[in-house]
Amino acid sequence: MIKFIRRNVSHFIHSQSIGGVLLAVAALLALIISNSPWQGAYQQFLQIPGGLQLGANWLHLTKPLLIWVNDLWMAVFFFVVGLEIKRELLEGELASPAQALLPAGAALGGMVLPALIYAAVNVGNPVALRGWGIPMATDIAFALGILVLLGSRVPASLKVFLTAVAIIDDLGAILVIAFFYTAELSPTMLMAAGAGVLVLWALNRLRVMAIAPYVMVGLVIWFFVLKSGIHPTLAGVATALAIPLSNGKGGSPLKKAEHALHPWVAFLILPMFAFVNAGVSLHGVTLATLTQTVPLGIVAGLVLGKACGVFGASWLLIRFSSASVPAGSSWSQFFGVCVLCGVGFTMSLFIGSLAFEGLDAAYETQVKLGVLTGSLLSALLATVLLSLRPR
Repeated sequence: MIKFIRRNVSHFIHSQSIGGVLLAVAALLALIISNSPWQGAYQQFLQIPGGLQLGANWLHLTKPLLIWVNDLWMAVFFFVVGLEIKRELLEGELASPAQALLPAGAALGGMVLPALIYAAVNVGNPVALRGWGIPMATDIAFALGILVLLGSRVPASLKVFLTAVAIIDDLGAILVIAFFYTAELSPTMLMAAGAGVLVLWALNRLRVMAIAPYVMVGLVIWFFVLKSGIHPTLAGVATALAIPLSNGKGGSPLKKAEHALHPWVAFLILPMFAFVNAGVSLHGVTLATLTQTVPLGIVAGLVLGKACGVFGASWLLIRFSSASVPAGSSWSQFFGVCVLCGVGFTMSLFIGSLAFEGLDAAYETQVKLGVLTGSLLSALLATVLLSLRPR
């Protein structure tokens, strides 16, 4: 069983690291095109219309490509995140209190302190304060990609620790989106979505092992959640949590779905999300732009808040509880991985798009600049710290 879990973790880390490279390439490509003569073509690409229609009047959805990627494609990403969370809670690194103590405490510190720093920088500006959740996230694909590139300088235990912290971060981001970044609610659509969740629960209790029924019900829930005012990506999480872990015969519907979707998420969905969201024109951007409170709060939250929050909470747990430094790692290596948690990118951009949705486009530019700068600084600083130790 231990070998099986390690093999799964190794496969997960490998696929995420390659996905992290593709994320970087997609984001860089978006930045280059956004600051080239093809900027207009890039904006037209984002606005390519797409529609879904059932019947003459029953269902008609028309949205630009950017919204389809952020609302539907990212629901698939959140579905995989939900599968990862459930697997880790039932049999992975978070399956027992002893295993979960250090990454859970580290993740909590890495969410609270960045949010507080951002709020302190933006105090007195109620609009800017809406972005307090942006620096709370860790991009698992980018972060693991950097660790894998560093090779044997980083013990495997630190890669597992980072994976667990990032997964708990994702769970925290899901809760933040659900409770704090929700528009006006439609009680009728919420009740319809709730009925769909009950159907998922019934499928699980009836031990339905085929994945297709869950997906079909999940798509219906996605539509109702979309119309309810809650962000529709949360439908992906609800659907994932209903997928059975084991069929009682040695098979796992949950792992089957996770392994089938990981390549699509790592190699298509997240790179596409990066490409359509990371494009920002640097025309007129100066140092003064980065020192505005929104980007400054994001950068400070990701670079300082994440490193100090994750490391500080971990140190307290190691000092005053049964938790210990991951096997085979030094304090300097451990701190380097804590700094690496400041690579927010995907989830930070996603939360930023929700925080300032419908407001002045200047906020969108500031969010992208803050997230890209903070993530890049965290990645560079962590790489330097972790490279100081020989292989």
